[in-house]
Amino acid sequence: MKSIFDKETYTEVLSRIDALKDSSKGNWGKMEVGQMLHHCQFPLKIALNRYNFTKKPNPVMKLLFKSFKKNMYNDKPWKRNLPTAKGLKVTSPKEFNTEKKRLITLINDFYAEREKESRSPHPMFGHFTKEQWGQMQYKHLDHHLRQFDA
Repeated sequence: MKSIFDKETYTEVLSRIDALKDSSKGNWGKMEVGQMLHHCQFPLKIALNRYNFTKKPNPVMKLLFKSFKKNMYNDKPWKRNLPTAKGLKVTSPKEFNTEKKRLITLINDFYAEREKESRSPHPMFGHFTKEQWGQMQYKHLDHHLRQFDA
């Protein structure tokens, strides 16, 4: 599985983001490209301890998330139109260039911490290894970049 912590993969992701245009259209889902760029910031903010969920998952949801956890970092691509957690949905319009710059900054900040061995547990999925964090970030970004043909 690719990881955002690998220099080649990190460079690839930034190039794919750079290929996006304000006019890029999604192949599935409801988000416009600016909304997608904003949405992609959430997992990075979580990993960097810059985002707090206002509502913690209940025990049933924790069990559901635990069963899905391995899908966060394995080689199998995510299916189209998967449901989005409430705190991570983006429905209001977002300005493309602003969101693109913010996402790139977060990717750069996350990559700069590539040697960091431990992080706070994910609020929904719990503990991840360093490798799993890098793979999970790549998988999420890849999913949405494929959504917009980047």
